[in-house]
Amino acid sequence: MTSQGTPFDPTRVPHLNGRFAPVTEEVDETELRVTGTLPDSLDGVYLRNGPNPRFTPVGSYLYPIDGDGMIHGVWLSQGRARYRNRFVRTPAMRAEESAGHALWGGLQSLITPGADQVGEALAGSFKPLPDINVVHHAGRLLALAESDCPYRMSPELDTLGEETFDGHLPAGITAHPKTDPATGELAVFCYALEPPYLTWSVIGPDGAVRRGPTPVDGAVEPRMIHDMALTDRYLVLVCAPALFDLDAAMKGGSFLAWRPDRGTRIALIPRDGGPVRWADDEAFWLWHTVNAYDTPDGRVVLDYVQWPALSLGRSPEPAPAGHGAHSGLTRALVDPATGTVRRTQLDDTRVELPRIDDRGTGRPHHRLATAAGSGRTPGLLTGEYDALCWYDIEDGDAAARLWPAGDLSVGEPVFAPTPGTHDATDGHWLTFATDRTDDTSWLLVLPGDDPAQGPVARVRIPVRVPLGLHGTWLPTEE
Repeated sequence: MTSQGTPFDPTRVPHLNGRFAPVTEEVDETELRVTGTLPDSLDGVYLRNGPNPRFTPVGSYLYPIDGDGMIHGVWLSQGRARYRNRFVRTPAMRAEESAGHALWGGLQSLITPGADQVGEALAGSFKPLPDINVVHHAGRLLALAESDCPYRMSPELDTLGEETFDGHLPAGITAHPKTDPATGELAVFCYALEPPYLTWSVIGPDGAVRRGPTPVDGAVEPRMIHDMALTDRYLVLVCAPALFDLDAAMKGGSFLAWRPDRGTRIALIPRDGGPVRWADDEAFWLWHTVNAYDTPDGRVVLDYVQWPALSLGRSPEPAPAGHGAHSGLTRALVDPATGTVRRTQLDDTRVELPRIDDRGTGRPHHRLATAAGSGRTPGLLTGEYDALCWYDIEDGDAAARLWPAGDLSVGEPVFAPTPGTHDATDGHWLTFATDRTDDTSWLLVLPGDDPAQGPVARVRIPVRVPLGLHGTWLPTEE
């Protein structure tokens, strides 16, 4: 297939240039320079995945859902640090490496190679994009894509191959699965362009699929769903009106349409297999949830970052007149009995990439961290932030503490708890940052008890780390 309209010029795509520009060199560095002191309690590896095209894209490029995966790893132990980065090598990427250039276009262009270029097995296929997240579960290190099969990685970040969970999840899973810290179960979902449009599954702590793909009753059209939340009782899926339209895409239009008249629907999927409960609301979009939990009276609290509409590769559109789709950190109280939602804006600061101490998933949380915009740096792109913000939440009130990062553009903060502790303030927050003045990249280490004081250590990364998406901390004992 070929794209229609204006010829694609990657030099004019902001998210392919500057601090988002891909890097192609795979690097190993055993002794990294440390400014400050790395805490002795940090013994493990920080990993982060993100879009990083192996070759100059053709046809189209939409951040953050296009691009090949590259995982950056920083191993910390005894006050020392080493680094390694590796591409997530799918069969499509290997075919492009053999050709020496890109063969697949971005999702919006629908350009696919023929059998004469890549063989019958890959001809006409969509390119896997395991470039969004990286998680560890049941001995598997997984690079995750947007509703597709993940790719399994070795501890040293070599690609081992596509992961279908012994063939039980052949269509793949979400880029944002959630692990129940009490049971060790991994809850996942997968959306599709054809019926069933939405399924959910559960993977046990031993890595075996306990519940295979189960259709979600009431999901009657193909909607994009990026993230989920998990409580003791429910999988929580926010189904915003971002609808796939392949017919329009084949005619040169958008493959993903925002249709606010359809509204946003929230599905509460009982983990015991009971009937799905739906709640309906005005249209709004979310990329990422913070966390969710059940209340004693049977309702669900969901914290997330709200946007007025889906926007890819550019700044979000303002909310339409008459719609209450504000932006910022938001709390939704969902009542499964009445099918209603009550939303409250906790803060209107420009934030994204929220994280909690993952040990608290599905339980009431009192602290969360985000990347944030300080309002002091002009010209930041979508997905670029110049501050970190922590919120202490009590009874629905959010008290914010901001650390302005100065000349640094920062990414998602990830919590590394001190081994043997249980308090969500006893540990350190980790994130990559890139200096806008010289393009140097750093791993920042901030104290969990008072992160707004800034980093206690900065680790110099030997390559620029493109601004990207999601990561995880894996202590050595795991």
